[in-house]
Amino acid sequence: MIDVLGKFSQFDLAWDLIEQMPKPDHATFRIMFKRYVSAHKAQQAIDTYNDRMGAYSLKDETSFTNLIDALCEYRHIMDAEGLFKSSLHCYDTKLNNMMLRGYSKIRWWKKCNEFWEEMERNGVAPDIHTYSIYMDIQTKCGKPWRAIKLYKEMKTNGIQLDVAAYNTVVRAAGLAQGVDDAIQVYREMKDFGVEPNIVTYNTIVKLLCEEGRVRQAYRLLDRMPERGCVPDVITYNCMFGSLERPKEILTLFERMEESGVSPRMDTYVMLLKKFGRWGLLRPIFIVWEKMKKHGVSPDEFAYSALIDALMEKGMIDMARKYEMEMLEKDLPVRSPKELGTKLSGRERDTE
Repeated sequence: MIDVLGKFSQFDLAWDLIEQMPKPDHATFRIMFKRYVSAHKAQQAIDTYNDRMGAYSLKDETSFTNLIDALCEYRHIMDAEGLFKSSLHCYDTKLNNMMLRGYSKIRWWKKCNEFWEEMERNGVAPDIHTYSIYMDIQTKCGKPWRAIKLYKEMKTNGIQLDVAAYNTVVRAAGLAQGVDDAIQVYREMKDFGVEPNIVTYNTIVKLLCEEGRVRQAYRLLDRMPERGCVPDVITYNCMFGSLERPKEILTLFERMEESGVSPRMDTYVMLLKKFGRWGLLRPIFIVWEKMKKHGVSPDEFAYSALIDALMEKGMIDMARKYEMEMLEKDLPVRSPKELGTKLSGRERDTE
């Protein structure tokens, strides 16, 4: 109930409920921290820790950790930084991991590197989670070779990787050295008894597709169920992004449906845009009808992709019809000036 009240910003009612509880615990206030910060009321969360936790004998390291976690999770990293630097717990590995992930969430790569160096200077011992976070940071900021170096450092230090860490290394190896090296890491993780999960397979499928090895990606797609990982929507999206033949795309789309995997909105939009670039209206409307069949209401991006394709074909009246549908659904539309310019330009071309 406290979580529901916080979700709708009914914090006074949430506090009334807490005061009626016989013994609120850390979980109770963890919810309050997260709801305050997710509502961008970071100062209220901090005030709760500073001014109200003592009354419940809960102003301790656990509550402080929960507060830092909430601030970092919802990108209030500067508030977290101020508390972290002034605390007695700044040498705690778990808290340092939270801060590192918080900087990563806002893609502040320079600060991530500086913080890692600061951890080393302060003698904070990195654990598997620290390495996983920092390898992911190096991969995302375009330096996957640094992630590989960290991976080798982990092995030298005798740190056993888990599936999350291996998944990051698989991606980094693929980006730095190619998909064959990624597959080598995949084989290593299996040799060490770490079972690959759907993220592992999706990463390899994407790398294969990015290198144009689509047939090999299909073979992996076929084998995934045998290995305990049924392809999901991300798997299929990786495949769709690399295919260049309309019939093959529609066949794979049918396979996706038959396997019980529901397309997401980004799946529909990707296919609408792809067929639109190729000037193919028939597959566009096949995808559009499938969207309706699955009870999915098109968003502004789906409508825009359809309207663009129609205008490219000079089908101005039909484009206007879908524009009106967007207005009726209160979806954001292009400015009248922009749309009018495009439409009038197409009309002149057809005269």
